Amino acid sequence: MAGDLGPSEGTGPVDPGAREGSAVLSDRTYDRILEPRSDRRLPLGDGTWHQLARAYVRVQLITQGAVFVLVIVAAVAAQVITGVRWQWIPAGVILLITLIGLIITPRQARSFGYQLRHDDLVFRRGILWQRVVAVPYGRMQLVDITHGPLDRGFGIAQLKLVTAAASTGVTIPGLTQEAAEHLRDTLVAVAETRRTGL
Repeated sequence: MAGDLGPSEGTGPVDPGAREGSAVLSDRTYDRILEPRSDRRLPLGDGTWHQLARAYVRVQLITQGAVFVLVIVAAVAAQVITGVRWQWIPAGVILLITLIGLIITPRQARSFGYQLRHDDLVFRRGILWQRVVAVPYGRMQLVDITHGPLDRGFGIAQLKLVTAAASTGVTIPGLTQEAAEHLRDTLVAVAETRRTGL
């Protein structure tokens, strides 16, 4: 059963993926989470961490590369049409930000991870600015899967968990389509059992 998280008396990390979905959740993903080197980083803790699909980085690089090219084309076209060069100032700022994004995206994507524990889902991301969120299964109100045309072409999707408190909502980008569907079914089944137990 997708929602089977093991004995109800357990409080430690329990991963439903370890039974039947581990291959689905770990298929075509990175093998380990990159962490900051500082001793003051947020600890990973115990349990199995699942990561984003490798295709997520390719989609991000294509998207940011397209923005980079469009900004250059727009700036050149504006210069040819108007004969002025002031448009290179905002274009340069946008190009610099996009270039930084292109450089850090592969490392940033490897800092994302999620873990299915007995009572909650833990999501972490970030190298410089770390964020770790634990979403209790019983508080989940909606599990939403979205994907654009480029995402579909690379077989990835984004899974969004909505709770009563907006600050605890989580969006996990770059899951494989199979992992997103498996995770959605698992979370819905587990959330139902947790709510009935309240």
